[in-house]
Amino acid sequence: MKKNKEVHQLFKDDEALLKTIIKNFDSNGEVFGNQDRNSLKLFQFKDMTVNVKSFKIPNIINQVAYKFFRKSKARRSYEYANKLMELGVGTPQPIAYYEFTTPFLFKKSYYISEHLDCDLTYRELTTDLDYPNHENILRCFTRFTFELHEKGIHFLDHSPGNTLIKKNGNSYAFYLVDLNRMNFGKLDFETRIKNFSRLTIHKSMIEVMSDEYAKCSGEDYSKIFNLMWSETEAFQEKFHRKKRLKKKLKIKK
Repeated sequence: MKKNKEVHQLFKDDEALLKTIIKNFDSNGEVFGNQDRNSLKLFQFKDMTVNVKSFKIPNIINQVAYKFFRKSKARRSYEYANKLMELGVGTPQPIAYYEFTTPFLFKKSYYISEHLDCDLTYRELTTDLDYPNHENILRCFTRFTFELHEKGIHFLDHSPGNTLIKKNGNSYAFYLVDLNRMNFGKLDFETRIKNFSRLTIHKSMIEVMSDEYAKCSGEDYSKIFNLMWSETEAFQEKFHRKKRLKKKLKIKK
């Protein structure tokens, strides 16, 4: 198979070691996180731990699309990470991506980044409403999201597990992960508020985020809350409808 890759300039001298990690991905490394869709493993790399994401081989239509027409998820993850860093947005240091193809089809791909130890993710805020300093963290997160929007970043996978949070003294730093779906450009009001729809089912959290976003943007609180809550309800209905359909199809099989 043909290999295509790009290694960050900070790690050009380490290409042989990176190549070894990719070559031995299946047999080495420490399994990390959810393995349902893609495979994630941790590897020791010099004096750091790196996170290697192996994307599953796409269906036949996407094998053609990624070969000839679209950038792969691994490449997009790498390029978007670099873009975020240029814009001053937190994300684990991108290191490299690798792609493997045949003459007509796209096969395996890998994205390598520094592994970041975090204190929590946004998910903990949704599962423990009594988490220490909960409201302050939520307001800081909302300001972080507002800054994304101001910089023209539309993170399409803005969901509970995709923001890592580190405590720095009395403040919090936020880092985006799972980066392969993003748009860049000016965001209108509805797009901005809809970007919160996948984050929580709790009305109390929607109220806090709406209040903080209103303070940041100067928009009316009620206008923000009504839209954010309705979009949240719409997303939840769509999500559960999809789950019910999958369950029915599974039973029929």
